[in-house]
Amino acid sequence: MPETDFEITGEVRWYESSDIAKRGFCPTCGSFLFWKRKDEDSMSFSLGLIDSPTNLTLNRHIFTADKGDYYEIADDAPQREHYK
Repeated sequence: MPETDFEITGEVRWYESSDIAKRGFCPTCGSFLFWKRKDEDSMSFSLGLIDSPTNLTLNRHIFTADKGDYYEIADDAPQREHYK
């Protein structure tokens, strides 16, 4: 979602997980919450953060090259072996 449409309330700790992105975590339990690429104006977040119903649909599957062999993708959303 566009970063301008996203408001974070409460404390978040950020970790520079690579030279291209950072991740936001809950400082109390350590749960991964957010993911932000440095070259984009959007933020990704764990859908478990949203109270249902979300009315969201997937627009792509990412990192499919690393998915477990037990995980079957059964929809028509595009699949990307990596993020882009």
